[in-house]
Amino acid sequence: MFDKSLPAVAAAAIVTFGLGNYASAQDLTVVSFGGAYQAGQSKALFQPAAAALGIKLKEETYTGIAELRLKVRAGANIWDIVTSGSGSAARAGAEGILEKLDYKVIDVSSFLPGLYQDYCVGGDVFSTVLAWNTKTFGDKGPQSWADFWDVKKFPGKRSYRNSVAGALEPALMADGVPPNKVYETLSAPGGIERAIKKIKELKPHVAVWWSSGAQHAQLMKDGEVDMITGWNGRFDVVAKDGGKVAYTFNQGLLDYDCYAIAKGAPNKDRAMKFLAEIVKPQYQAEFTKYITYGPTNKKAYELGTIAPDYAKRLPSHPDNAARQLVVDLDWYIKNEAKAAAAYQNMLTE
Repeated sequence: MFDKSLPAVAAAAIVTFGLGNYASAQDLTVVSFGGAYQAGQSKALFQPAAAALGIKLKEETYTGIAELRLKVRAGANIWDIVTSGSGSAARAGAEGILEKLDYKVIDVSSFLPGLYQDYCVGGDVFSTVLAWNTKTFGDKGPQSWADFWDVKKFPGKRSYRNSVAGALEPALMADGVPPNKVYETLSAPGGIERAIKKIKELKPHVAVWWSSGAQHAQLMKDGEVDMITGWNGRFDVVAKDGGKVAYTFNQGLLDYDCYAIAKGAPNKDRAMKFLAEIVKPQYQAEFTKYITYGPTNKKAYELGTIAPDYAKRLPSHPDNAARQLVVDLDWYIKNEAKAAAAYQNMLTE
């Protein structure tokens, strides 16, 4: 599954462009979240696409859009492309810190519905799931958010996200709200406060408030906590490396990561062409070999390179998607600032 070789598209590109092209190639800087996720991006997407286009690529890591916001507002941005969660990108675009994408250059005609937006093009589909330490619970781990909150039936250390994205929805489901009523409840007067109150109940049992995918994966790899929220692909990598972790898609939050161009990017036109390259189906199919996130380009499933049994492990497979709540980006655009302030107050109380 974790083939170290570059895809055929990269090898062909190297032959086509030759090493001499690299000497004269101009730089492009792409930023992502590090860890196993970026390692997979680099091998399946970034480096092969750079080779295909004759671009000399520089990769950096960051924790999220907040870092880009500071750079853009200070007039000090040197990044071209950033990886982002879909909600963060939607808000960043509305704030004016991302460039609008040109879909005459970037072909999304074969994308699954709703997986691209004005300022960000979808790269992979993932789920925020409930995971547990199999050394603690074996195969009888928690199967719902109500279980995650049940410290008597499932005693042990918890870990939860230190920011509001994907944090309120599980709390409401744990409080008895049906998944299809979660955003309606959050939008109603007192809805955010209800979710915050539920998280406060759990707070004494949260040993670590995680801030990144690399961190929550490491927590499970090291066995530091007994159950945790986090991204399914990160946990699959840990399990493959021998970590004692399992998870359920039940009541998961279905979302997507995407690629955006920073406002004032030094190489905007080149960045647009780079995005057009990495969303092609052959790259997206290759990426599934490195982490269990589903492609946004449905043609990736038609290439015959994703085994049917493996496809059933991906978040966007119909059987898995049916058990999950799709993240409502419109709710976040309208309400995240208020919700984030309330969440941070709760964390510091």
